[in-house]
Amino acid sequence: MPLDLSDILVVGVSSRALFDLESENEIFNKEGISGYRKYQQEHEDELLTPGTAFHLVQSLLHLNTDAKKRIVEVVVMSRNSPETGVRIMNSVREHKLDITRMAFSGGEPLAPYIDAFDIDLFLSKDVKDVQAVIDSKSCAAAYIYAPPKEFKPLDNRVKIAFDADAVLFSDESEHRYKTEGIDAFHKYEKEHEDDALGEGPFAKLLIKLSKIQDELPTTIELSPLRLAIVTARNAPSHMRVIKTLRKWGVYVDEAYFLGGLTKDKVLKAFGAHIFFDDQDVHLKNSSMFVPSGRVPYASDSPLYKPDLTNLKLELDNNKSTDNNK
Repeated sequence: MPLDLSDILVVGVSSRALFDLESENEIFNKEGISGYRKYQQEHEDELLTPGTAFHLVQSLLHLNTDAKKRIVEVVVMSRNSPETGVRIMNSVREHKLDITRMAFSGGEPLAPYIDAFDIDLFLSKDVKDVQAVIDSKSCAAAYIYAPPKEFKPLDNRVKIAFDADAVLFSDESEHRYKTEGIDAFHKYEKEHEDDALGEGPFAKLLIKLSKIQDELPTTIELSPLRLAIVTARNAPSHMRVIKTLRKWGVYVDEAYFLGGLTKDKVLKAFGAHIFFDDQDVHLKNSSMFVPSGRVPYASDSPLYKPDLTNLKLELDNNKSTDNNK
């Protein structure tokens, strides 16, 4: 009988998002697969240090210890071959991460394997893989930024923060704001506050996370899994967000309608294990304080930026990672 994962959150995380593999990636870029293979084999017993998504993965897996049943599964996904992936396997074991499923594609893209592993959330530092997953609409996906210099979870609770438009909700309102201006945006949102916003790329993930809260042994207000919305929306456009969540049957623990204020201080105070946003202008600041991921626009969206912009972001991010060492 096939394994039923419909009530389980399945996170697919690339090895570079889970562990700090930027030096190794640089070796691959300079010396090719032969130099990389040699280096990994010579260092396969050396423990890899945590990457941007490590604390999120660790804390999500810890939810299984208190839940009524297993509610989280994590799949490590890597373009390494099984041979060069030994160091990754060893590090998963040494960090005591309860991960049993791994995918080593030997250089092939990872996006085609999302459905095979029933992934709900894909986290990667590969722009092309993330874009392919977003375009396929198979699950939520984000491009992971370099880790903050000093991030320590405030407590044992898992805290996940989301931007609203073009992340949880469709990019229709975001497009209206950018093309018609703030006044037209507020007017339309107020007139349609009883109409549910369309689902964005992270809508199904939020709904699943909300259902998982029901499997935890505490009341929802005391849940060890806390969900927050951190958005530039403010009055009068905020009511449509609240009413949409009600229609989805979703409970969000916290919401911050900032109206133009920067998001980084709120995210730091919240102690987000990860923050998802669609705009680099917000993420550059937030990623200095909390782990952050960019949600790209689908290729058929009017807000989509050319791949060259995305590739430049990846290069800048890798440079930032080297500077953070």
